[in-house]
Amino acid sequence: MAKFIILISVVLLSVYLTEQAHFLSKSYVDTINKVAKTWKAKQHFPEYMTKEEIVRLLGSKPLIGDPESPIKENDSEYMEDSEIPKFFDARIEWSRCKTIGQVRNQGNCGSCWAHGTTGAFADRLCIATNGDFNELISAEELTFCCHRCGLGCHGGNPLRAWQYFKSHGVVTGGNYNTTDGCQPYRVPPCVLDEEGHNSCSGQPTEHNHKCRKSCYGDKTCDYKSGHYKTKDAYYLEINTMQKDTMVYGPIEASFDVYDDFVNYESGVYQKSENATKLGGHSVKMIGWGEENGTPYWLMVNSWGEQWGANGLFKIRRGTNECGIERSPTAGVPLV
Repeated sequence: MAKFIILISVVLLSVYLTEQAHFLSKSYVDTINKVAKTWKAKQHFPEYMTKEEIVRLLGSKPLIGDPESPIKENDSEYMEDSEIPKFFDARIEWSRCKTIGQVRNQGNCGSCWAHGTTGAFADRLCIATNGDFNELISAEELTFCCHRCGLGCHGGNPLRAWQYFKSHGVVTGGNYNTTDGCQPYRVPPCVLDEEGHNSCSGQPTEHNHKCRKSCYGDKTCDYKSGHYKTKDAYYLEINTMQKDTMVYGPIEASFDVYDDFVNYESGVYQKSENATKLGGHSVKMIGWGEENGTPYWLMVNSWGEQWGANGLFKIRRGTNECGIERSPTAGVPLV
């Protein structure tokens, strides 16, 4: 009897491990490309990576029991619905702002919520100052100093991030292994080497860093006076997402990630019928358009330039695909 139980346990473990990696396999990617009509898939991660390792790349957490969420319904600066163009790309609209199209790499840390919000905030600061401010905002400080936002590398809430910008402010900070800004990101990126090995595979989740209250990157920056703030923090609805973006710049958007999305390469993503949900993810929305008759949102991910379409992706617009239009967030810079 004991041997039978052990055998069953081994079989179940084997099945579980197989399930962990199945969506990274070439056969799964081939299946997607047979059924997907508006997008193409490609292997971006080694087949031996586990489901747990992929889920670590997510981390957008919803607010539980939030009574009255601040939903922005109107603004005196908004245009009429008829004035919204069919195509919009913030990189073109504000070409001086180099951060808009920049793809960051969150590494082995569920800090997508911090990258989506600091990315949009940096862009908005550049737009609000007509290009005088033109650098990255510190995902490091937000991830590890905003304890009210969540659990650092184990996920956080985007609206809480914008509230942190309003109440506390955040300093500048560039990418890993640079001295750009006051507090550059200190989590190593996840990258593929020439043999196709992912540097984050087999590694534990990054430990949450100590919140530092000084500039260790560009030491000429002043930590106390170098905090940038927003006037407010709010949710947007589908009818205000475009208007707010056209006036103030890119916004953060969270959505449910399914296992087929991990393999996105090009086109307009729509969830495959049998895809399995992995968790919540946060990205930056920089525009919209239509491709072969399918309307889309244009998004900047934080999984590095080796993923997707050089780090970007398109997702179906107007149908709340994977909840993408459910709870986008933003705030207006205080300048």
